[in-house]
Amino acid sequence: MDSPITSIKGIGEKTATLFHRVGVHTVGELLSYYPRTYDVYEKPVTFANLKTEQIQAVTGFLKKTPSVTKTKRYAVTTVVLEEFGEYLHLTWFNMPFLKNTLIPGNTYIFRGRVQKKKGRLVMEQPEYFTPEAYGEKLNTMQPVYGLTAGLSNKTVAKAVKQALDSRNLNPEYLPEEIRMDQELAEYNFALRTIHFPVKWEDLLLARKRLVFDEFFLFILALRQMKEAAEVRSNECPCRPVKETEQLLKSLPYELTGAQKKVFREILKDLSGERVMNRLIQGDVGSGKTVVALLALVCVVYNGYQGALMAPTEVLARQHGQSIREMLEAAGLPVRVAVLTGSMTAKEKCLAYEQIESGAAGIVVGTHALIQNQVHFRHLGLVVTDEQHRFGVRQRETLAEKGAFPHVLVMSATPIPRTLAIILYGDLDISVLDELPANRIPIKNCVVDESYRATAYRFMEKEIAAGRQVYVICAMVEDNPDLELENVVDYTKKLKDAMNPSITIEYLHGKMKAAEKNEIMERFAAGEIQVLVSTTVVEVGVNVPNASVMMVENAERFGLAQLHQLRGRVGRGKHQSYCIFVSGNDSPDTKKRLEILNKSNDGFYIASEDLKLRGPGDLFGIRQSGLLEFKIGDVFTDAGILKAASEEAAKLQKRDPSLMMEEHRELRKKLVSFRMAGDKNVSL
Repeated sequence: MDSPITSIKGIGEKTATLFHRVGVHTVGELLSYYPRTYDVYEKPVTFANLKTEQIQAVTGFLKKTPSVTKTKRYAVTTVVLEEFGEYLHLTWFNMPFLKNTLIPGNTYIFRGRVQKKKGRLVMEQPEYFTPEAYGEKLNTMQPVYGLTAGLSNKTVAKAVKQALDSRNLNPEYLPEEIRMDQELAEYNFALRTIHFPVKWEDLLLARKRLVFDEFFLFILALRQMKEAAEVRSNECPCRPVKETEQLLKSLPYELTGAQKKVFREILKDLSGERVMNRLIQGDVGSGKTVVALLALVCVVYNGYQGALMAPTEVLARQHGQSIREMLEAAGLPVRVAVLTGSMTAKEKCLAYEQIESGAAGIVVGTHALIQNQVHFRHLGLVVTDEQHRFGVRQRETLAEKGAFPHVLVMSATPIPRTLAIILYGDLDISVLDELPANRIPIKNCVVDESYRATAYRFMEKEIAAGRQVYVICAMVEDNPDLELENVVDYTKKLKDAMNPSITIEYLHGKMKAAEKNEIMERFAAGEIQVLVSTTVVEVGVNVPNASVMMVENAERFGLAQLHQLRGRVGRGKHQSYCIFVSGNDSPDTKKRLEILNKSNDGFYIASEDLKLRGPGDLFGIRQSGLLEFKIGDVFTDAGILKAASEEAAKLQKRDPSLMMEEHRELRKKLVSFRMAGDKNVSL
């Protein structure tokens, strides 16, 4: 399992580099690179029964030779099929050889995504088969993997098949009684079936087993971390200080009741016998940062240093600036150092010196804080912002910069409390369930694509009043290259549709870090009026002047993620708006999006999302970025998550260190799971 991927026949260095891009370096990682969905080859349908935006097959009799026309960019091959007065237009780009391949007078099966363009039914780039060849594929399930440019689905499937065929069976590591109680399939069966299922029922069994394993190992690892934390005495005891009162008095508002309660819980932890490990779970705009700053001030005035780790450079710099301003307004002379990856060597050296000497009381940064060159004089508190963006391992690494400092984790990800207790098993949970009185509720609307032109005019009106706008595009079929094309193309269309004086730029995950930072900073500075982006903006920049968010293809996102995205607006003194554009008019989609339309309460939305999503929604909308497990989904698989938690608790009670001989394989598996760290789950 630890062999490099090049040990598989046919994978040389060039192909291995492509696999590395999708996070696959070893045979084990390849086998756990699960399909993102499956292509089921179903019976052909009549033209009259074709449904748009679905992949379907049709039987077509070819009356004449396909025609080929050449443009500057493409050679376009077209065929028009007719069936009882219904017409279907087939189009292929840069495949002129089809003129000689598809023979008039023959019957073929054509399969592809059906679309309606200019009132006509169209299939672009359909697959084509003889009836006999299609018969062999009928009712089979073909795996569909996440890809990158140059890596084909066929290459991945072939490599997986070779790896499965050439290796020895894994020893079963789950205790027999757990497998029996939870009705779980054998591990090797599950691994093979998840890639190459024969029938739907087998796939469900395989997926259930692998989801259970992922949750079970994760919970066991968390419980071990919690046990270790519980025996750690408080090496950085902090008494309440008058400086926190000074900071509170200087604020232009009073803390909410929830903020006061959570700060009291933090003070109790800081002065207690055990080291603090606490999560502040609060909706967007609930005031988590102010509470964290109060904790940092308390630690600094007890003689220690505090660190705040943010998920992006722009947010780290914004946090650093706002903390400096708040401390200055309170008359508290605390030096704040900022450390990010893009700083010059000279700037970094200065920051390192200030951190090591203790001159910097508060240090704000990105992942740069956990590099080997960073040495704290006496780190007393670690705060991580947007917890789901950092791995547990990264959080541990930062905590190891001190002699067991206190840990405070902040998350705006709304998760129902029952699930949060399981997922944040190593942390005590505080909830900020009250919004400050000065927050103006966001106005929402759910519309179809016909409303787009009206939305553009509304955005122009807001821009004329000095505001800014986000437009979010969904990733198309989870393909990074299509994602890039999607955002770039949409930006071009938007520039054509809007006033030319409006500055419109795009942002996507494939851009270099320096480019992303530059765009985000220009948007934050008001130099860009419209930012077209993927979910890369979900966390990472605070622009109080942005008053409109428009989400294209809102049906492609999970509700919790849409709520997170919506949190990018409504941060200033102006009325904000969120426009959800749905490309799907199904009743289920309308029902889901209506929840967002009615409520701005993240915890209510999360609990409703949990109710709506059932075991059948295996390959539907995942909450991208939200506690992203490889195969499990905390909403869809909430039942399995709870079962895994119960079994982990029973096992730990029976054999806390997993030292019984019958748990030897499980112990080995858990060690490798923990060593893989963030590759297993971004939590």
